Amino acid sequence: MKRKVGYAWKLRELMASHGMFTTTELVPLLHDRGITLSASQVHRLVSGTPERLSLQVLAALCDIFGCTPADLVTTTAENAGVRTTATGDLPATQTATPLRPRRARILPDA
Repeated sequence: MKRKVGYAWKLRELMASHGMFTTTELVPLLHDRGITLSASQVHRLVSGTPERLSLQVLAALCDIFGCTPADLVTTTAENAGVRTTATGDLPATQTATPLRPRRARILPDA
């Protein structure tokens, strides 16, 4: 059975719990740990959900907030539902009768 996995990025909530409400406050803290990101990059990191993240950045964020990666990222996994047909009887991968091509009729030239 297929599984559907996802994740939630919780940097903004973690910042708020530490009294940090602007992304510009995070730039110097990252710089102190050897991470040089522009203000717009930090803004995207805080406001969006990153698809790729350097482990150095992750380690720096964990050091800044005194947390673990599990505090920054929560994961979800669930079984993907089986798609059914419009009638709901059988899954979409199975049909009631096997599909066969139509037999061709060849007509003689008149």
